[in-house]
Formats: sequence, C-alpha cells, structure tokens
Amino acid sequence: MKKGFKKILPGENSKMIAIAAFIGLVAGGANILFRTTVDAVHEHIFVFGHELLKITEGGWHLLWLPLIPMFGMVLLIPLSLLFPGEVNGYGFTRFLRQVNLEGGVVKFRTIIIKILSCSFTIGTGGSAGVEGPIAQVGGAVGSLVGQFFRVSGSRMKIFIAAGCAGGVAAMFNAPIAGVFFAAEIVLLGTYEIGSFAALVISSAMATVVSRAYYGESPAFPIPSYHIVNSLVEIPLYSLMGVIMGIIAVLHIAFFYWTRDKFADLKLHPLAKPILGALIIGIMAIAFPQIMGDGYEYIEEVLAGHGVIWVMILLIFLKIVATAITLGSGGAGGVFAPALFIGGMIGGAFGGTAHYLLPQYTANPGAYAAVGIGAFLAATTHAPLTAIFLLFEMTGNYLIIIPIMLTSIIGTVVASKLNHDSIDTVDFGREGIDIHEGREIAVMKSIRVGRVITEDVDFVSEQANVDQLLKIFSMAKDSFYFPVIDESGRMTGMVSLQDVKSILHDQELRLSARVGNICTRKVVVLTPDDNLHTAMTMFDSKGFDEIPVVEATDNRWVVGMLKRRDVIAAYNKEAIKKGISERTAAVHM
Repeated sequence: MKKGFKKILPGENSKMIAIAAFIGLVAGGANILFRTTVDAVHEHIFVFGHELLKITEGGWHLLWLPLIPMFGMVLLIPLSLLFPGEVNGYGFTRFLRQVNLEGGVVKFRTIIIKILSCSFTIGTGGSAGVEGPIAQVGGAVGSLVGQFFRVSGSRMKIFIAAGCAGGVAAMFNAPIAGVFFAAEIVLLGTYEIGSFAALVISSAMATVVSRAYYGESPAFPIPSYHIVNSLVEIPLYSLMGVIMGIIAVLHIAFFYWTRDKFADLKLHPLAKPILGALIIGIMAIAFPQIMGDGYEYIEEVLAGHGVIWVMILLIFLKIVATAITLGSGGAGGVFAPALFIGGMIGGAFGGTAHYLLPQYTANPGAYAAVGIGAFLAATTHAPLTAIFLLFEMTGNYLIIIPIMLTSIIGTVVASKLNHDSIDTVDFGREGIDIHEGREIAVMKSIRVGRVITEDVDFVSEQANVDQLLKIFSMAKDSFYFPVIDESGRMTGMVSLQDVKSILHDQELRLSARVGNICTRKVVVLTPDDNLHTAMTMFDSKGFDEIPVVEATDNRWVVGMLKRRDVIAAYNKEAIKKGISERTAAVHM
C-alpha cells in the first residue's frame, strides 16, 4: 500500500513543472497590473496634463511640457525616502547581483516599488522602458515562491529566472523570447535541461494569461517582410550590423558617463531626477518622440513613414534622453529605448539604401524591423533573445536570416569594442566577470578587507634575531611577520626560514638585525582587492599569508590575509548562495 501510495505522489520534476506554471500565472497577472498602472498614470497625468496646460494647442503652451515629467519625479520622492537605494536609476544590474551573487532573496516590496516607480517615470514621459522592470517583478515572484518552499540557492535561481521569463513573455506576447531572455541574460547562458523546462512552462503560462486579457497581437505590429535581392541586401544587412555594434558601444559608454556625472553633481539626490526630467521636457518640446517608451513612433517607422533626417537625429536624442532619465535617478529599464534606437538606425539605414537602390532593396520598414532586434542584441549581448523576439513578432520565417546575421555581427562588434554589455558594466568596474562562472564571481565579489586578521605582530628592522625568536615562540598561528621601519611602514617580511642559517650562532643571533635578513621584495594586497586576486597570489607564490597594506604606495600594514581564512570566507558565502562546499573545495 505504501509503495502504491508513493507512486501516485508527484516526483521532483512534476513539482518543478507545477511550481513553474504557478510562477508563470502570477507573473502574467503582475504584467497586467504593471501595464494597467503605467497606462493609468499616463492617462491621468500625462494626457490630462496636456489638456490642463493646453499643450496640445501648441505655440507658447509647449513651454509647460517639462512640468509633466518633473511632476512624475516629484511623485518618486516619497518612495525614495521610504526605500533608499531601491527606487532610483537603472536597477537591473542590482537585480543580476542579487540573483547571481547574493543568493536570490528578493523582497515582496520589490514588486510594488518597481511598478509604482517605473509607472511614475515612464507614464509621465521619462525615456525608459518597462521590460527590464517587469523581468524584475517576475523574478521577485519566483524568489518569493522559492522562499516559501525554502529551496536551495541553485533552485532559487531557477525560480527567479522562470519568473523573469514569464514577465518578459507576457509583456511582448512572445513566449520563446521570454525563455531566451531568462536563459541568456538572467542565467548568463548557464542552465540545464531541468531549469530550461521551468522557463518554458512559466513563459507559456504567462503568455496564456496575457493573451486572455490583451489578445494575441504583439507589442507592436510589424509589416510583412521579404528580401528583394539577397545579393545586394545581405551585404547591406551585414554593414548595418557593424553600425549597430558601434552605436551600441557608444550608447553604453554615454549611459554610464551620464550616470557618473549626475552622481558627482553637487545637488540633493532627490532633486537630481527632477533636473533630469526638466532636461527631457525641454528636449521633448521639439521632439516629443523621445518621451516614454516611444512605441507609437516605432510603429510609424515600421510602416515606412519615417523621415531619414528625423530618424538619424532621434537615434542620438533617444540615447541622450535615456541616459539622462535613468542616470539622474528616474526608474525604468533600457529594453524599450534599445528597441527605439534600433528601429531608428534601421529605418534611417533602410531609407538611405532604398533611396539609392530602390529596385534592389525592401522598404525602410523592413530594415527598421531588423534594426529593432539587432540593436537589442548588441547592447545586451543576447542575440538569441533578439532573434526570437523578432521572429515571434512577425511570424515570418524570412526575417530569420537578416536578423540572425545582423544580430550576431552587431553583438560580435560590440563585445570586441567593449567586453561588458549594458547590464554588466558595474561588474566590470569592480573587476568581476559575471560570465566566468559563479564560483569565481563570488570570489571576486568579496573584498580582502572583510577577511583580514587585524591583530598583527610587527617586527622592527632594528630587532636582533634573539628578539625575533621570542616573537616566534609567542605567536599562535602566524609564521610570517611584517618588518617595519621607524615610521611604522612595512619594509619587508621575515619568517623562520630566513633565520635558519644563524640559529646555532649565538654571536650572530645577537648582532644580526632583522632588517638585514628579511625579504624586501614582498607581495602585498590592499583591502579593496578581491579574494580571487588573493587566491591567485597564494597559488602562484606558494605563500600561506600575505600582508595587507593601506595602498601599494603607502605600506602601512592594516592586517594579514591567510589562505585558510580565504577558504573559510568563500565556503561561508558559497553555502549562503547555494554553492556546495564540495564545489568550493575543488576550486580552492
């Protein structure tokens, strides 16, 4: 009876599928709530504001336009005060850190914060998108489910990725793109069949919910696509891919340059988003297309109604607007701006090509469609997401060849010029290559200053060997001692090995000074170095202890770093994040 009863119980895979389906359903519902909130803010503040201030009448009334996005940033202030550090700016990088380096515990309030903050920013005209934030909302759903079931770190990561897949799939009505978004960007391309199944199930269920509410139309309609002359157009698409890669790198560089400039600006942090909104509003007086996600104008360009010089100008205006919106502290994502910029690049390129070679090229809308996916691929270094997103939007197999070609070329060019995507720049600045593998990434995320032993025995250069031996005898577990000069700065290291040759010579033991026998060429670390750097030094030099100084040019010893403490710190962090100690030991 017991055996028979066990047979009808759901197995581990069945449980995973059931939980993934639940996550997808909730993520689909969260998408509806998110989009409804954005639409409500847009309708009651942006549209009503235009009517109230008579901006639609044009003329001098346009001067009131900046007040609307500025009001949206004023609405952010209470959230910023209640949840400092969780509201403002581009938050997807922080989310990737939570998922891949910090165990994946995301709080429920993340859902509320993301929905409200992004709605206030985008709904009032800020240049940002909801796709990254909806991935975070879906990921938060997955994390909460994982916390409820008390799952391990690796399983938690799968649940979060499943929520992200569901959120993106529901937003674009594109289930396959949702799967690859989670696999390429959230899981960093490292997943197993079991986790892939969870992504597929969650993405499918979220799409079902979205289609039941919104219908089966994609995020924006893309006209029918065809290649007029492959011998002419394939080289053109290749050239467009190169251009996409170059502009993507410029976009990423300017994005973070702008954020740094706003960070250095001597202005109250709560006032910076308002200043950013003022600048956006002024720009929008002449070019209102830059406001919000820009989907309405993308549709015009896809229909072939774009003007070449306007599209060229909008490429750079949207880059500037997005950097200012998010760099100043507005909330939102970079997915929709990337689609807009890519559409403008493709539309302008296609318009030029069609003007010069009308008989051999398709209409500009076809190039704009390919550009949407190619620029997204180049900025995120996620070509599969872009390829399947465009395929699902068009339902046309013919677009696969140019989008594959352009996306891959754009991604290769962008990655050659800049190793980091728009989501990983902050990791690169910290010396963390998040794609290297979780173990190395965790090691690089821990600073030496957290692990050092501050209780250090120093030896003066003027001490004799007898005095040194007394220090050796009193030391509990240290075998290496920093040698310091009169100012207290380290000039070398001494160990028992350095005094072996004179141990039996009483006269030398009394006359020889530590400064004469110590090792002068000393490998040092600083508190800001990471444990991966430290472990590399331990392995290459064969040491068990390394002195830690304030700076390489100021050798004031602040502690000693021991190999065993590095291993212990890593194991502690690994257990916290769901990496087994066995794996840790292998990599040590």
